[in-house]
Amino acid sequence: MMRSMYSAVSGLRTHQTKMDVIGNNIANVNTVGYKKGQMTFQEVFSQIVRGAGAAQGGKGGTNPQQIGLGVDAGSINTIHTEGASQRTDNPTDVMIDGEGFFVVTDDTNFENRYYTRAGNFTVDGAGNLVTADGYKVLGYRANDNGEITETYGPIVINRSETIAATPTKTIELRGNLNPANAKHTTDTIIKDSLGNSWVVEFEFEKGTEENTWKMSLGNIKSQDGELEITNGELAETTIRFGEDGKIIADDLDLKLNIPSQNGASFGEDGDITIFGKDNPDSYNKMTQYANDTDLKPHAIDGNSSGKLTGFAIDPSGTVNGIFSNGENKALGQLMLAKFDNPMGLEKMGSNFFINTRNSGEPQYGTAGTSGFGAAKSGNLEMSNVDLSMEFTEMITTQRGFQANSRIITTSDEMLQELVNLKR
Repeated sequence: MMRSMYSAVSGLRTHQTKMDVIGNNIANVNTVGYKKGQMTFQEVFSQIVRGAGAAQGGKGGTNPQQIGLGVDAGSINTIHTEGASQRTDNPTDVMIDGEGFFVVTDDTNFENRYYTRAGNFTVDGAGNLVTADGYKVLGYRANDNGEITETYGPIVINRSETIAATPTKTIELRGNLNPANAKHTTDTIIKDSLGNSWVVEFEFEKGTEENTWKMSLGNIKSQDGELEITNGELAETTIRFGEDGKIIADDLDLKLNIPSQNGASFGEDGDITIFGKDNPDSYNKMTQYANDTDLKPHAIDGNSSGKLTGFAIDPSGTVNGIFSNGENKALGQLMLAKFDNPMGLEKMGSNFFINTRNSGEPQYGTAGTSGFGAAKSGNLEMSNVDLSMEFTEMITTQRGFQANSRIITTSDEMLQELVNLKR
């Protein structure tokens, strides 16, 4: 009777622990990135009343006789299945669609690292991407050219960041020259190395030979018309068309040369490519048909400087800055971590985990590579708690607790009967 009572007490205690796990799961049903707990039971030591016996003589063997002494918690595991996606349209909210954890730190040397699935980040006053508690989000840094490097540190979105101006290096001619016309003048806008805009004029005059045009340089003026460049050079060239109206590309190689002006340079070492032997796009968009003349040069590259106006995070976790001149540049890339045994991670509160000896060492990488999930900006991972399952577990746990309490009541009644034997 005493054994049954103490077994029931262990049952009460263990079912209460399971109810604690269920209660915590339900409490965190709306916690971003929460991973539910799951508890299992196991029996404890069983007392041997009689050991097993081997067959001997004319008798067969006998099985052992044991009385169990109760129940204990077998395991309390963290289940790392992916939660559902919640759309927020906030650019600093990020979800990992697959395996991996964000890496955050509160240490200037980045040695204290915590891992989380909760991507509800914000930007602090210094431009750092941080968690709700101010932990900095680690990532791979970008150099001045927007190229991601192997060095890592906090992701910084500097609102005062600028992107340098770039000069125009290539001009493409696109459109048609009507053979019935004798002359055509057109222009385009190019940029110098400081981002100044210049209007370059080109002249096309029908040649003396059939299906030929002579191309020459016209005026080069600043966009406001106040400055003029007179020392630009463009070798006079003859453009030939075939009978099919398409350009004959033999030996086409033409560059516009503009020396430096007022501390700004043009093109690449002063040269802007117009026709390039290795670039068919620089000439194959020209035609000579009996249609309207609409041939126009187009500056393929070059831009003025710009200031950061916004940012977006792509599926690879790259934080792309959007600048006022229409250019984009990478500001950094989110670092992700994964583990051989995620269940071995230890919960630290605030949606954080730390690695343990049983989780394995963290393996770092970027979203969408080496088994890491893709990053989904504007979305958050919801809790993976299944309420229907939790309420079912709650019912069975309650009934288990109730049944164990009945064992104690019944054992007490039996003890009372034993005491009453002597009146």
